[in-house]
This record gives sequence, structure tokens and C-alpha cells, in this order.
Amino acid sequence: MKIVILDGYTENPGDLSWDELGKLGELTVYDRTSLTDEDEAIARIGDAEVVFTNKTPITKKVIDACPNMKMISMLATGYNVVDYVYAKEKGIPVTNVPTYGTASVSQFSIALLLEICHHIGHHDASVHAGNWANCVDWCYWDYPLIELEGKTIGIIGFGRIGQAEGRIAKALGMNVVAYDLYPNDSGRAVAEYVDLDTLYARADVISLHCNLTSENTGMINKDSIAKMKDGVILINNARGQLIHEQDVADALNSGKMGAAGLDVVYTEPIRADNPLLKAKNCIITPHISWAPKESRQRIMDTAVENVKAYLAGAPINVVNR
Repeated sequence: MKIVILDGYTENPGDLSWDELGKLGELTVYDRTSLTDEDEAIARIGDAEVVFTNKTPITKKVIDACPNMKMISMLATGYNVVDYVYAKEKGIPVTNVPTYGTASVSQFSIALLLEICHHIGHHDASVHAGNWANCVDWCYWDYPLIELEGKTIGIIGFGRIGQAEGRIAKALGMNVVAYDLYPNDSGRAVAEYVDLDTLYARADVISLHCNLTSENTGMINKDSIAKMKDGVILINNARGQLIHEQDVADALNSGKMGAAGLDVVYTEPIRADNPLLKAKNCIITPHISWAPKESRQRIMDTAVENVKAYLAGAPINVVNR
């Protein structure tokens, strides 16, 4: 059996091993495959039976051109890059990695928030530039510093990651409110469920952890921002398409929004003309919430289990049953 990985570099830039996957078949790993050239994907898949992708699209054209492909597996949770509906019509299971980054992504969202509150990176650079050595006072700060205790965080999307962030926020002394389509008892133990308008009105910090759907695309826009507190802080390390980037940039520049910490943007890699790059008080990191080695190892382990289950005739983590 041939196994092809179309874009393995971000999952494994060299600090992990593909060996366990290689034990299951003849393995070919490509670091990167074009996101726009379907013919390149087709050529690389060839007659492989199992194909792994992270961000390389597997479209109807690719599926039709590779008739020996019997399983498509994501090296991620999201699977929107695969035409999974058509794959189902062709009898091809599409599998994903449903849970791997709960700890790392929730930790990162709080890291973004703490960076906004203290500007540690800026002040470290300032000290190394000699500004403290040349200061007439024993201390200084270049930005207002924010204490989180007693403030309210509103978390939109309160599944595993949202609840993990909520627990960390509570440990910091914050009040936690949440919005989710499917409230549950584990969530109630962490937060007070509210409707979106109530969350917008009450939250000092708004953090996004929801899946991307047609209904919530661009949900953070000028209309929803108008319902928020002046000076609200926005955290997004879920999906870039959840926010209307120009509206958020305008809110930051006007001061309506106090700050934003973003690990995702609408188009990735970020475009040079993205309005958020020039917005005030906007921290942007290059989609790395998911990337600690521990999280990537869990992806690797689940990828192996997905193939083993397929070979046993009982596929798991199938998203297109």
C-alpha cells in the first residue's frame, strides 16, 4: 500500500518521526505541495491508496484523477480543504484529528492576552536597547499595564478549548461568560452561558474559539463591535475568517477596541496589504497556537491510528460518514 503526505513540513519540520506511519506502507513525504496547482497534487498522489493533507486542497478534480485513492486523512482538525461530500459519494472516508491542541491553543490565547496586558516583548527589547540603563527612574513602562482580576472574559465557542481557556481565566481571577450553540454541564462548571449580545455588552475581553461556518463568517464586524464595551480586547486564535479585518482595524485605530491579539488572519500567509498590520495595538503571530511539539506528536499518533483503523476495516475519526 502506498501512502503519500502532500504537505508534511509544518507537522514535522524534523523534530518528529514518520517511522510509525512508514511501517504501514510505502511512504512518500512531500514538505509542500502547491495550494493552487491541482495537477501537482494529482501527480504526487499518483496511485497512492492513502493520502494525507494539511492545507493542500483535494478537490473533485483531484479525487477523479486518482482512482486508487481509498482514504483521505487530515493532519489537522479542520477538513474544509477536502471536497468531503464528493469523497463520500465516491466511498472515500475522510478522517481528521479531532483533539490534539486543547492545552496548547488555550495556553496560547491566554499568552496573547497577557502580552497585551504587559507588553513583555516590547519592554524586554527596550531594556536590551539600553533604555533602562539610561533611565533616571528605577522603573518605567511605555504602555498602560492591565490587571485581569475582576474583569470579565467572554468566550465565543465553549468546547474543549474554550473551556480550558475559561479555567485558566478563572485562575487569574476573571469572571467567565460564554456563548455556545450547545451548552453543557462541563461548561456550566466554568462559565455562565449568555446570548451573544449580552456577552458583547459585558465582556472586557472577547476570545474566539468557535468553528468556522457560513453563519459566523465575519461575525466580529462593525455592527457587533458597536455592541461591545469601549476599549474591549479581542483575542482570536481560532479562524481568521471569523473577523472582518478592516472593521477590526478601524475599531483599533479609533480606540473603540483597545487591543487585539491574533494568531490567525483571513488569508494565510498574511498579505502585505492586510489592514491589521498597520492597526494600533494589534499583536499578530503566524498561526502557531497549535505548534508545540507535544501537540504535533498527538497529531502524528492519531494519524497512525487512523490508518491502522482503516486497514482493519473500521475507520475512525471519519468526518463524512
